[in-house]
Amino acid sequence: MDYQLPADIEEVIARVRSFVDAHILPLEQDRNNFDDHENIKEDVLDSVRVKAKEAGLWAPQMPKDRGGMELPIVGWAAMYEEANRSIFGPACFNCAAPDDGNMSVLNKVATDAQKEKWLQPIIDGKVRSAFVMTEPAPGGGSDPAMIRTSATRDGDNWIVSGKKWFITGGAASSHFILIARTNPDPEEKRKHLTAFLFHKDQPGWEITRRTPIMGPEEHGGHCELTFDGLTIPDENRLMNVGDGLKLTQIRLGPARLTHCMRWLGLAKRSMEIAAEYTEHRHGFGIRLADRESVQLKLGELAYDIQIGRLLVMNAAWKLDQGDFARKEVSMAKIHVADTLNKAADTAIQLCGAKGYSKDTVLEWIYRYARQAKLVDGASEVHKMVLAGFYEKEKNDFWSWGA
Repeated sequence: MDYQLPADIEEVIARVRSFVDAHILPLEQDRNNFDDHENIKEDVLDSVRVKAKEAGLWAPQMPKDRGGMELPIVGWAAMYEEANRSIFGPACFNCAAPDDGNMSVLNKVATDAQKEKWLQPIIDGKVRSAFVMTEPAPGGGSDPAMIRTSATRDGDNWIVSGKKWFITGGAASSHFILIARTNPDPEEKRKHLTAFLFHKDQPGWEITRRTPIMGPEEHGGHCELTFDGLTIPDENRLMNVGDGLKLTQIRLGPARLTHCMRWLGLAKRSMEIAAEYTEHRHGFGIRLADRESVQLKLGELAYDIQIGRLLVMNAAWKLDQGDFARKEVSMAKIHVADTLNKAADTAIQLCGAKGYSKDTVLEWIYRYARQAKLVDGASEVHKMVLAGFYEKEKNDFWSWGA
Protein backbone atom coordinates (compact mmCIF):
# COMPACT_ATOMS: atom_id res chain seq x y z
CA MET A 1 0.00 0.00 0.00
CA ASP A 2 1.43 3.36 -1.07
CA TYR A 3 0.12 6.37 0.82
CA GLN A 4 2.33 8.82 -1.07
CA LEU A 5 0.30 11.08 -3.33
CA PRO A 6 1.60 11.75 -6.85
CA ALA A 7 3.78 14.84 -7.20
CA ASP A 8 1.20 16.67 -9.31
CA ILE A 9 -1.46 16.28 -6.61
CA GLU A 10 0.97 17.39 -3.91
CA GLU A 11 1.59 20.47 -6.03
CA VAL A 12 -2.15 21.13 -6.23
CA ILE A 13 -2.41 20.87 -2.43
CA ALA A 14 0.33 23.47 -2.02
CA ARG A 15 -1.27 25.85 -4.50
CA VAL A 16 -4.73 25.53 -2.97
CA ARG A 17 -3.32 26.08 0.53
CA SER A 18 -1.54 29.25 -0.60
CA PHE A 19 -4.62 30.49 -2.44
CA VAL A 20 -6.89 29.91 0.57
CA ASP A 21 -4.44 31.69 2.87
CA ALA A 22 -4.05 34.68 0.56
CA HIS A 23 -7.49 35.16 -0.97
CA ILE A 24 -10.21 33.41 1.05
CA LEU A 25 -9.41 33.22 4.76
CA PRO A 26 -9.11 37.02 5.04
CA LEU A 27 -12.69 37.37 3.78
CA GLU A 28 -14.02 35.59 6.88
CA GLN A 29 -12.77 38.41 9.11
CA ASP A 30 -15.20 41.00 7.69
CA ARG A 31 -18.92 40.39 8.25
CA ASN A 32 -19.63 42.62 5.25
CA ASN A 33 -18.49 39.71 3.09
CA PHE A 34 -21.33 37.51 4.43
CA ASP A 35 -24.81 37.45 2.91
CA ASP A 36 -28.04 37.33 4.92
CA HIS A 37 -27.79 33.53 5.20
CA GLU A 38 -24.18 33.55 6.47
CA ASN A 39 -22.53 32.49 3.24
CA ILE A 40 -20.15 34.48 1.05
CA LYS A 41 -21.81 37.36 -0.83
CA GLU A 42 -22.29 36.79 -4.54
CA ASP A 43 -20.21 39.77 -5.69
CA VAL A 44 -17.35 38.80 -3.37
CA LEU A 45 -17.58 35.20 -4.54
CA ASP A 46 -17.49 36.24 -8.19
CA SER A 47 -14.25 38.18 -7.70
CA VAL A 48 -12.54 35.25 -5.96
CA ARG A 49 -13.74 32.83 -8.62
CA VAL A 50 -12.03 34.93 -11.30
CA LYS A 51 -8.77 34.58 -9.37
CA ALA A 52 -9.29 30.83 -8.91
CA LYS A 53 -9.78 30.36 -12.65
CA GLU A 54 -6.67 32.43 -13.39
CA ALA A 55 -4.73 30.26 -10.94
CA GLY A 56 -5.88 27.07 -12.67
CA LEU A 57 -7.79 25.94 -9.57
CA TRP A 58 -11.26 25.58 -11.00
CA ALA A 59 -13.73 22.67 -11.24
CA PRO A 60 -11.26 19.97 -10.13
CA GLN A 61 -13.71 17.16 -10.92
CA MET A 62 -14.40 18.17 -14.53
CA PRO A 63 -12.55 17.32 -17.77
CA LYS A 64 -9.88 19.69 -18.99
CA ASP A 65 -11.63 20.14 -22.33
CA ARG A 66 -14.59 21.58 -20.43
CA GLY A 67 -12.49 23.94 -18.34
CA GLY A 68 -11.80 21.72 -15.34
CA MET A 69 -8.71 20.21 -13.72
CA GLU A 70 -9.62 16.54 -14.40
CA LEU A 71 -8.22 15.27 -11.11
CA PRO A 72 -8.73 11.65 -10.05
CA ILE A 73 -10.98 11.14 -7.04
CA VAL A 74 -7.99 10.83 -4.71
CA GLY A 75 -7.03 14.25 -6.04
CA TRP A 76 -10.47 15.57 -5.14
CA ALA A 77 -9.94 14.28 -1.60
CA ALA A 78 -6.67 16.14 -1.25
CA MET A 79 -7.89 19.38 -2.82
CA TYR A 80 -11.34 19.56 -1.18
CA GLU A 81 -9.81 19.07 2.26
CA GLU A 82 -7.52 22.05 1.65
CA ALA A 83 -10.30 24.11 0.07
CA ASN A 84 -12.57 23.77 3.09
CA ARG A 85 -10.02 25.10 5.54
CA SER A 86 -12.15 28.14 4.81
CA ILE A 87 -15.90 28.06 5.22
CA PHE A 88 -16.07 29.82 1.82
CA GLY A 89 -13.48 27.68 0.05
CA PRO A 90 -15.39 25.05 -1.95
CA ALA A 91 -17.70 27.61 -3.57
CA CYS A 92 -14.67 29.61 -4.70
CA PHE A 93 -13.18 26.61 -6.55
CA ASN A 94 -16.55 25.33 -7.86
CA CYS A 95 -16.42 22.12 -5.83
CA ALA A 96 -19.26 22.85 -3.39
CA ALA A 97 -22.41 20.79 -2.97
CA PRO A 98 -24.80 20.34 -4.66
CA ASP A 99 -23.16 21.54 -7.91
CA ASP A 100 -20.21 19.23 -7.31
CA GLY A 101 -22.32 16.06 -7.33
CA ASN A 102 -24.58 17.30 -10.11
CA MET A 103 -21.66 18.10 -12.39
CA SER A 104 -20.12 14.71 -11.74
CA VAL A 105 -23.24 12.71 -12.54
CA LEU A 106 -24.06 14.77 -15.64
CA ASN A 107 -20.52 14.31 -16.89
CA LYS A 108 -20.97 10.53 -16.51
CA VAL A 109 -24.47 9.95 -17.88
CA ALA A 110 -25.70 12.92 -19.95
CA THR A 111 -25.69 12.92 -23.72
CA ASP A 112 -23.33 15.29 -25.53
CA ALA A 113 -26.22 17.65 -26.26
CA GLN A 114 -27.35 17.58 -22.63
CA LYS A 115 -23.82 18.25 -21.43
CA GLU A 116 -23.55 21.30 -23.64
CA LYS A 117 -26.90 22.72 -22.55
CA TRP A 118 -27.15 21.68 -18.91
CA LEU A 119 -23.65 20.85 -17.65
CA GLN A 120 -21.34 23.39 -19.25
CA PRO A 121 -23.03 26.46 -17.70
CA ILE A 122 -22.61 24.91 -14.23
CA ILE A 123 -18.93 24.21 -14.92
CA ASP A 124 -18.46 27.78 -16.12
CA GLY A 125 -20.05 29.11 -12.93
CA LYS A 126 -22.82 30.86 -14.87
CA VAL A 127 -25.64 28.96 -13.13
CA ARG A 128 -26.21 26.81 -10.05
CA SER A 129 -28.02 23.50 -9.87
CA ALA A 130 -30.08 21.39 -7.49
CA PHE A 131 -30.81 17.69 -7.07
CA VAL A 132 -34.54 17.24 -6.49
CA MET A 133 -35.26 13.94 -4.77
CA THR A 134 -36.28 14.15 -1.09
CA GLU A 135 -40.00 14.34 -0.25
CA PRO A 136 -42.18 14.98 2.80
CA ALA A 137 -43.88 11.95 4.37
CA PRO A 138 -45.25 9.64 3.13
CA GLY A 139 -42.84 10.23 0.26
CA GLY A 140 -39.25 9.17 -0.13
CA GLY A 141 -36.35 10.28 2.06
CA SER A 142 -33.51 7.86 2.70
CA ASP A 143 -35.67 5.19 1.02
CA PRO A 144 -36.16 6.13 -2.66
CA ALA A 145 -38.65 3.28 -3.06
CA MET A 146 -41.15 5.58 -1.34
CA ILE A 147 -40.92 8.42 -3.89
CA ARG A 148 -44.40 9.59 -4.92
CA THR A 149 -43.79 12.60 -7.18
CA SER A 150 -44.98 11.35 -10.56
CA ALA A 151 -43.96 11.95 -14.16
CA THR A 152 -46.63 10.77 -16.60
CA ARG A 153 -45.88 10.26 -20.29
CA ASP A 154 -47.82 12.50 -22.68
CA GLY A 155 -46.53 11.96 -26.19
CA ASP A 156 -43.04 13.43 -26.37
CA ASN A 157 -43.43 15.09 -22.97
CA TRP A 158 -43.65 14.16 -19.30
CA ILE A 159 -46.09 15.84 -16.91
CA VAL A 160 -44.86 16.16 -13.34
CA SER A 161 -46.97 16.42 -10.17
CA GLY A 162 -45.95 16.18 -6.53
CA LYS A 163 -43.95 17.78 -3.72
CA LYS A 164 -40.28 17.83 -2.73
CA TRP A 165 -38.55 19.36 0.27
CA PHE A 166 -35.13 20.18 1.72
CA ILE A 167 -33.84 20.75 -1.80
CA THR A 168 -30.41 22.24 -1.27
CA GLY A 169 -29.72 25.34 -3.34
CA GLY A 170 -33.25 25.47 -4.71
CA ALA A 171 -33.76 29.23 -4.47
CA ALA A 172 -30.52 30.04 -6.32
CA SER A 173 -30.57 27.31 -8.97
CA SER A 174 -31.36 27.50 -12.66
CA HIS A 175 -30.77 23.87 -13.61
CA PHE A 176 -32.51 21.04 -11.75
CA ILE A 177 -32.15 17.25 -11.80
CA LEU A 178 -35.51 15.75 -10.82
CA ILE A 179 -36.16 12.18 -9.67
CA ALA A 180 -39.78 11.16 -10.25
CA ARG A 181 -41.85 7.98 -10.33
CA THR A 182 -42.67 6.85 -13.86
CA ASN A 183 -43.95 3.37 -12.98
CA PRO A 184 -47.10 3.64 -10.83
CA ASP A 185 -46.88 0.02 -9.66
CA PRO A 186 -46.32 0.30 -5.87
CA GLU A 187 -44.59 -3.11 -5.87
CA GLU A 188 -41.98 -2.03 -8.42
CA LYS A 189 -38.95 -0.79 -6.46
CA ARG A 190 -36.04 -1.01 -8.91
CA LYS A 191 -37.24 0.43 -12.22
CA HIS A 192 -39.92 2.77 -10.89
CA LEU A 193 -37.97 6.05 -11.09
CA THR A 194 -36.66 8.21 -13.92
CA ALA A 195 -34.41 11.28 -13.90
CA PHE A 196 -35.19 14.51 -15.75
CA LEU A 197 -33.71 17.95 -16.32
CA PHE A 198 -35.70 21.18 -16.06
CA HIS A 199 -35.01 24.91 -15.97
CA LYS A 200 -36.17 27.38 -13.35
CA ASP A 201 -38.14 29.41 -15.92
CA GLN A 202 -40.37 26.54 -16.99
CA PRO A 203 -43.98 26.88 -15.81
CA GLY A 204 -45.78 24.27 -13.71
CA TRP A 205 -43.70 24.37 -10.55
CA GLU A 206 -42.88 26.76 -7.73
CA ILE A 207 -40.84 27.16 -4.58
CA THR A 208 -43.42 27.22 -1.81
CA ARG A 209 -41.01 27.77 1.08
CA ARG A 210 -37.37 28.35 1.89
CA THR A 211 -37.06 26.37 5.08
CA PRO A 212 -35.25 28.11 7.96
CA ILE A 213 -32.52 25.86 9.34
CA MET A 214 -30.25 25.64 12.36
CA GLY A 215 -27.01 26.29 10.56
CA PRO A 216 -25.61 28.67 7.95
CA GLU A 217 -26.93 27.91 4.48
CA GLU A 218 -25.58 27.00 1.10
CA HIS A 219 -26.47 29.53 -1.58
CA GLY A 220 -30.17 29.02 -2.32
CA GLY A 221 -31.04 27.48 1.03
CA HIS A 222 -33.20 24.38 1.52
CA CYS A 223 -36.52 24.64 -0.27
CA GLU A 224 -39.92 23.03 -0.61
CA LEU A 225 -41.01 22.61 -4.23
CA THR A 226 -44.49 21.95 -5.58
CA PHE A 227 -45.06 20.50 -9.05
CA ASP A 228 -48.43 20.98 -10.68
CA GLY A 229 -48.21 20.20 -14.38
CA LEU A 230 -44.53 20.88 -15.09
CA THR A 231 -43.97 19.72 -18.68
CA ILE A 232 -40.57 18.22 -19.48
CA PRO A 233 -39.68 17.23 -23.07
CA ASP A 234 -38.44 13.66 -23.37
CA GLU A 235 -35.15 14.99 -24.75
CA ASN A 236 -34.49 16.27 -21.22
CA ARG A 237 -34.76 12.80 -19.72
CA LEU A 238 -31.50 11.45 -18.26
CA MET A 239 -30.62 7.84 -19.10
CA ASN A 240 -33.40 5.37 -19.87
CA VAL A 241 -36.90 5.30 -18.45
CA GLY A 242 -36.67 3.43 -15.16
CA ASP A 243 -32.99 4.29 -14.57
CA GLY A 244 -33.67 6.97 -11.96
CA LEU A 245 -32.56 4.83 -9.04
CA LYS A 246 -29.40 3.88 -10.92
CA LEU A 247 -28.63 7.54 -11.57
CA THR A 248 -29.22 8.34 -7.91
CA GLN A 249 -26.75 5.65 -6.87
CA ILE A 250 -24.19 6.88 -9.41
CA ARG A 251 -24.48 10.39 -8.00
CA LEU A 252 -24.82 9.83 -4.27
CA GLY A 253 -21.90 7.46 -3.66
CA PRO A 254 -19.15 9.88 -4.73
CA ALA A 255 -21.18 12.86 -3.47
CA ARG A 256 -21.31 11.41 0.04
CA LEU A 257 -17.56 11.03 -0.06
CA THR A 258 -16.96 14.57 -1.29
CA HIS A 259 -18.94 15.81 1.71
CA CYS A 260 -16.45 13.93 3.89
CA MET A 261 -13.51 15.45 2.03
CA ARG A 262 -14.78 18.95 2.72
CA TRP A 263 -15.76 18.17 6.32
CA LEU A 264 -12.20 17.06 7.05
CA GLY A 265 -11.06 20.52 6.03
CA LEU A 266 -13.47 22.10 8.49
CA ALA A 267 -12.39 19.67 11.23
CA LYS A 268 -8.74 20.54 10.65
CA ARG A 269 -9.57 24.26 10.67
CA SER A 270 -11.36 23.85 14.01
CA MET A 271 -8.31 22.15 15.49
CA GLU A 272 -6.05 24.79 13.96
CA ILE A 273 -7.98 27.59 15.69
CA ALA A 274 -8.03 25.75 19.01
CA ALA A 275 -4.32 24.94 18.88
CA GLU A 276 -3.38 28.54 18.11
CA TYR A 277 -5.53 29.81 20.97
CA THR A 278 -4.22 27.35 23.56
CA GLU A 279 -0.62 28.06 22.57
CA HIS A 280 -0.96 31.72 23.53
CA ARG A 281 -3.59 31.72 26.27
CA HIS A 282 -2.34 31.46 29.86
CA GLY A 283 -4.27 30.62 32.99
CA PHE A 284 -3.09 30.09 36.56
CA GLY A 285 0.52 30.53 35.53
CA ILE A 286 0.62 28.03 32.67
CA ARG A 287 -0.16 27.94 28.94
CA LEU A 288 -3.35 26.06 28.16
CA ALA A 289 -1.36 24.04 25.62
CA ASP A 290 0.83 22.73 28.44
CA ARG A 291 -2.09 21.31 30.40
CA GLU A 292 -2.48 17.55 30.07
CA SER A 293 -6.27 17.86 29.79
CA VAL A 294 -5.89 20.10 26.73
CA GLN A 295 -3.26 17.84 25.19
CA LEU A 296 -5.56 14.84 25.57
CA LYS A 297 -8.36 16.62 23.74
CA LEU A 298 -6.14 17.79 20.89
CA GLY A 299 -4.38 14.44 20.58
CA GLU A 300 -7.66 12.55 20.42
CA LEU A 301 -8.97 14.95 17.80
CA ALA A 302 -5.79 14.61 15.73
CA TYR A 303 -6.09 10.84 15.47
CA ASP A 304 -9.84 10.98 14.75
CA ILE A 305 -9.15 13.33 11.84
CA GLN A 306 -6.39 11.08 10.52
CA ILE A 307 -8.62 8.01 10.73
CA GLY A 308 -11.18 9.94 8.69
CA ARG A 309 -8.56 10.88 6.11
CA LEU A 310 -7.51 7.25 5.70
CA LEU A 311 -11.11 6.10 5.34
CA VAL A 312 -11.79 8.79 2.74
CA MET A 313 -8.65 8.08 0.75
CA ASN A 314 -9.36 4.34 0.78
CA ALA A 315 -12.87 4.93 -0.56
CA ALA A 316 -11.58 7.45 -3.12
CA TRP A 317 -8.97 4.98 -4.36
CA LYS A 318 -11.60 2.26 -4.76
CA LEU A 319 -13.87 4.64 -6.69
CA ASP A 320 -10.94 5.48 -8.97
CA GLN A 321 -10.58 1.71 -9.63
CA GLY A 322 -14.21 1.56 -10.80
CA ASP A 323 -15.56 0.06 -7.57
CA PHE A 324 -18.83 1.44 -6.12
CA ALA A 325 -17.11 1.41 -2.69
CA ARG A 326 -20.48 1.42 -0.89
CA LYS A 327 -19.05 -0.11 2.26
CA GLU A 328 -16.04 2.19 2.31
CA VAL A 329 -18.11 5.33 1.63
CA SER A 330 -20.54 4.45 4.42
CA MET A 331 -17.70 3.96 6.90
CA ALA A 332 -16.18 7.29 5.93
CA LYS A 333 -19.53 9.06 6.11
CA ILE A 334 -20.25 7.85 9.65
CA HIS A 335 -16.80 8.54 11.07
CA VAL A 336 -16.12 11.90 9.41
CA ALA A 337 -19.56 13.26 10.32
CA ASP A 338 -18.91 12.36 13.96
CA THR A 339 -15.39 13.79 13.78
CA LEU A 340 -16.54 17.13 12.39
CA ASN A 341 -19.04 17.52 15.21
CA LYS A 342 -16.42 16.52 17.76
CA ALA A 343 -13.82 18.88 16.29
CA ALA A 344 -16.12 21.90 16.39
CA ASP A 345 -17.33 21.09 19.91
CA THR A 346 -13.83 20.47 21.25
CA ALA A 347 -12.45 23.65 19.67
CA ILE A 348 -15.22 25.78 21.16
CA GLN A 349 -14.60 24.23 24.58
CA LEU A 350 -10.89 24.98 24.38
CA CYS A 351 -11.41 28.53 23.14
CA GLY A 352 -14.08 29.24 25.74
CA ALA A 353 -16.17 32.37 25.26
CA LYS A 354 -14.15 33.37 22.19
CA GLY A 355 -15.10 30.09 20.51
CA TYR A 356 -18.76 30.60 21.33
CA SER A 357 -18.67 34.15 19.96
CA LYS A 358 -18.58 35.18 16.31
CA ASP A 359 -14.98 36.36 16.69
CA THR A 360 -13.97 33.02 15.16
CA VAL A 361 -15.76 30.78 12.66
CA LEU A 362 -16.06 27.97 15.20
CA GLU A 363 -19.70 28.68 16.06
CA TRP A 364 -20.46 28.76 12.30
CA ILE A 365 -18.79 25.37 11.85
CA TYR A 366 -20.53 24.00 14.97
CA ARG A 367 -24.00 24.82 13.64
CA TYR A 368 -23.14 23.65 10.14
CA ALA A 369 -21.66 20.39 11.42
CA ARG A 370 -24.88 18.98 12.85
CA GLN A 371 -26.30 18.33 9.40
CA ALA A 372 -23.38 16.02 8.61
CA LYS A 373 -25.05 13.14 10.48
CA LEU A 374 -28.21 13.58 8.39
CA VAL A 375 -27.43 14.61 4.81
CA ASP A 376 -27.03 11.99 2.07
CA GLY A 377 -28.25 9.27 4.41
CA ALA A 378 -28.45 9.46 8.18
CA SER A 379 -25.65 7.76 10.11
CA GLU A 380 -28.08 5.05 11.22
CA VAL A 381 -28.84 4.17 7.58
CA HIS A 382 -25.14 3.79 6.81
CA LYS A 383 -24.70 1.57 9.87
CA MET A 384 -27.51 -0.61 8.53
CA VAL A 385 -25.66 -0.77 5.20
CA LEU A 386 -22.52 -1.94 6.99
CA ALA A 387 -24.49 -4.54 8.96
CA GLY A 388 -25.85 -5.85 5.67
CA PHE A 389 -22.34 -6.17 4.25
CA TYR A 390 -21.16 -7.98 7.37
CA GLU A 391 -24.10 -10.39 7.27
CA LYS A 392 -23.15 -11.27 3.70
CA GLU A 393 -19.35 -11.25 4.00
CA LYS A 394 -18.67 -12.24 7.63
CA ASN A 395 -14.88 -12.13 8.22
CA ASP A 396 -14.28 -11.15 4.58
CA PHE A 397 -15.76 -7.79 5.56
CA TRP A 398 -12.19 -6.85 6.56
CA SER A 399 -10.47 -8.29 3.51
CA TRP A 400 -7.36 -6.45 2.29
CA GLY A 401 -8.23 -7.28 -1.29
CA ALA A 402 -9.10 -4.64 -3.89
